[in-house]
Amino acid sequence: MLVLAGLAAQRGYLDPAAVLGIASTMGFIGDQIFFWIGRRHGAAVLRRWPSIAAKAGRVHALIERNQTGIIIGVRFAYGLRIAGPILIGTSAVSALRFAVLNAIGAVIWACVFAGIGWAFGQAAESVLGDLRHVQMWLFAAVIVLAAIVWLVRR
Repeated sequence: MLVLAGLAAQRGYLDPAAVLGIASTMGFIGDQIFFWIGRRHGAAVLRRWPSIAAKAGRVHALIERNQTGIIIGVRFAYGLRIAGPILIGTSAVSALRFAVLNAIGAVIWACVFAGIGWAFGQAAESVLGDLRHVQMWLFAAVIVLAAIVWLVRR
C-alpha cells in the first residue's frame, strides 16, 4: 500500500509529505505496540505462538551483537515484521532506546517504500509517456492484482 501511495504522490493525487508522515507515524506506533506486547506479555506470547518462540534465540543473539542495526532494520526483515518488535520487547533493550531507533527506522522505511512507488511512477512516465488518460485504469488493475495475490496467499 505504501508503494502505491508513493506512486499516487508522484502523480499528484496525494501530498508526498503527508504520505511520509502518516506512514512513518503508523509504522512507529505499530512497532511500539508490538514492543510493549513483548515487554509485558513476552513469555505468554512465546508459549502461544511457537513459530515466534523458534526465532527468539536467533533474534536475541543478533540484538546482543548489533542493537542499533537490528532495531532499525527489523521492519525490513521478511518474517520478522511483527515478531521482531515482540522479541525485542522480551530482550534487555531499554524502552527509550527502542523508541528512538524505532522512530529512525520508521522514517527510513517510509522513505524507501514510498520512494519505490515514486521511482516507479517516474520510470513509467519516462518509458511510456503521459499516462493520464489511462492511469485510473492502471491504478485499479494494480489494486485488483494485489487483492488477488493477497486472497490466493490466504
